[in-house]
Amino acid sequence: MSDDHGGSSTRRQTDTQGPLTTTAPPDKGSESLLTVLVALAANALIAGAKTVAAVITGSASMVAEAAHSWADTGNEVFLLIAERRSEQPSDAAHPFGYGRAAYVWAMVAAFGLFTAGSILSISHGIGQLGAPEEETNYLLAYIVLAIAFVLEGISFSQAVRQTRTQARRFGLRPMRFVLTTSQTTLRSVFFEDAAALLGILLAAGGILAHEITGDPIYDAIGSILVGVLLGVVAILLIVRNGQFLIGQAARPSLRAEALRALLEHPEVDRVTFLHLEWVGPSKLFMVAAVDLSDDDRESVLAARLEALEAQINRYDLIEKCILTLSGPHQENITA
Repeated sequence: MSDDHGGSSTRRQTDTQGPLTTTAPPDKGSESLLTVLVALAANALIAGAKTVAAVITGSASMVAEAAHSWADTGNEVFLLIAERRSEQPSDAAHPFGYGRAAYVWAMVAAFGLFTAGSILSISHGIGQLGAPEEETNYLLAYIVLAIAFVLEGISFSQAVRQTRTQARRFGLRPMRFVLTTSQTTLRSVFFEDAAALLGILLAAGGILAHEITGDPIYDAIGSILVGVLLGVVAILLIVRNGQFLIGQAARPSLRAEALRALLEHPEVDRVTFLHLEWVGPSKLFMVAAVDLSDDDRESVLAARLEALEAQINRYDLIEKCILTLSGPHQENITA
């Protein structure tokens, strides 16, 4: 089964061999982990530089950008924890594995972006609306923002590269893929880096307008706009992680692919129920009611059903599969 929601986890990766693939390509290191590490390194450097510039220049926009970068740096740490925790194998206490831990930690990161980034930037900008004009080192601010733009661009290009590669593999547009993927760390880094690039432009515009007009209100407005931008991104990430936490069903095309694979199996005559739900990045919980071929006695049917269940549980995306026998009067579902 190919993962229309991504497939870059360390333990499970999908390939292009068709539905319900039983083998995954050799893992040469998690691409999502690399994406997070690149973002962490870039944001740590940028946060330090922006902080120094904010202290020297006194610019409200630079303060907002420094808060933004420190929030992003902290978020990458949470995303690293998300990657590690979600890959723990299932046990008696968690029979569906620990995949949903990724959405918990990603949501913590999104809340951090909202509080430490958005609220701080907006409140600081509002506080500076009536402040008197102060001398600002415009050149230093522009240099720091330019360096930050380059570093954020490097991080964003890694996220875009991963997004395009996986979107192409599953025949989706990159933006649709990044919005629907089960890979929460990829989505977080993609949108946080995109917001960072746009935030730098907003901050630079506020500082430039301040320099041209001599009115510090534009610098304050730049800080407020950066905060609003971060708030929008944070809410988007919070909503998507919440949807996966409470139970996000696989999209219809993936369900249809799984149904076709079941119906093509020589042991299966018909399928009367099928449910696929994400329980982590590239991890699906599958429940199906099937009618097996031939009319065997109950003990034989139970053994055959158990064997089929075990076979499906070996597939790349299936974290847990539970099969039951269809009732004689249940209607068939078709692909």
